[in-house]
Amino acid sequence: MRISSAVSALPPHYYSQPVLIEAFRKYWGPRLERFTVLEKLHAAAQVDGRYLALPLEKYPLKSWGEANNYWIEATLKLGQKAVCEAMTAANVTPNDIGAFFFVSVTGICSPSIEGRLINKMNLNPNMKRIPIFGLGCVAGAAGIARAADYVKAFPKQAALLLSVELCSLTVQPDDLSAANLISTGLFGDGGAAVVVSGSECGGAPGPEIIATRSTFYPNTEDVMGWDISEKGFQIILSREVPNVIVENLGRDADAFLADNGLKRGDITNWVIHTGGPKVLDATETALGLKKGALDLSWKCLRKTGNLSSSSVLFVLEETMKNHRPEPGSYGILAAMGPGFCSELVLLKW
Repeated sequence: MRISSAVSALPPHYYSQPVLIEAFRKYWGPRLERFTVLEKLHAAAQVDGRYLALPLEKYPLKSWGEANNYWIEATLKLGQKAVCEAMTAANVTPNDIGAFFFVSVTGICSPSIEGRLINKMNLNPNMKRIPIFGLGCVAGAAGIARAADYVKAFPKQAALLLSVELCSLTVQPDDLSAANLISTGLFGDGGAAVVVSGSECGGAPGPEIIATRSTFYPNTEDVMGWDISEKGFQIILSREVPNVIVENLGRDADAFLADNGLKRGDITNWVIHTGGPKVLDATETALGLKKGALDLSWKCLRKTGNLSSSSVLFVLEETMKNHRPEPGSYGILAAMGPGFCSELVLLKW
């Protein structure tokens, strides 16, 4: 089983970080005692600019219902583009797709997005639909792992993964907490689609998925996630996130690799979720990585910000298209998210 394609899709509305800060100044300025705090938090995110689902003048939104309706509309547009291009790049047809996984944590609907896209794109009506909500930043890696599980059972088929995260639609305009202020400088909007092909399925060549590992950390549910109320999604973002990564990721990676007859030194390529500067620094520390090992993750962070579940798929796309490792070399694709938990995927290029 292998990853045959990874394709990103971005909304048409791009704004530099200074433009976004100025928009927050007009809205929040009178209510923030020291606006320089917000400016410092945004600068610390090390993001050059972000793509938004809507033109800047549409924000702030009036209600959760309005935001979710925009989420459905924009997600269908981005999803259709990403899915079409991913299937083309993977050289598969709709009839090759046996399962359609959709992940997001920034909106919700029923019928879910993958069902609506089956209608909109005339996809295979017999494919299995697996919408996944709630995994947040880890869902891109988890989605690849679950798609690999599927094609392992059905090797003649391919599985499609779509992630769309429109974080701008979740911003709480009346929340002046540190977590919300940080998130307004870090998170952006975007989506990506991945095709995972079974061992007996045709399609484009790509990195082989050797193994996957899911690890849940008990009693860490207050580290990251949402508080959900009549106002929508209010972010939970603890300062403990980097510490949890440092304490757990290296140990988990070593155990996973050992179970596959490898060690950390055998890994030449790391495809890591762009959680933010502190998350990437913590990842480098936890894994003992040399400077430059996560350059593609830092590059994607600067370009688009943290896209929650889509982020690691953007790094995967950049790796496959422009920085493909040597044939036969090993790599790790990884993300962490609400739970708190981690997902590791062992690749052979």
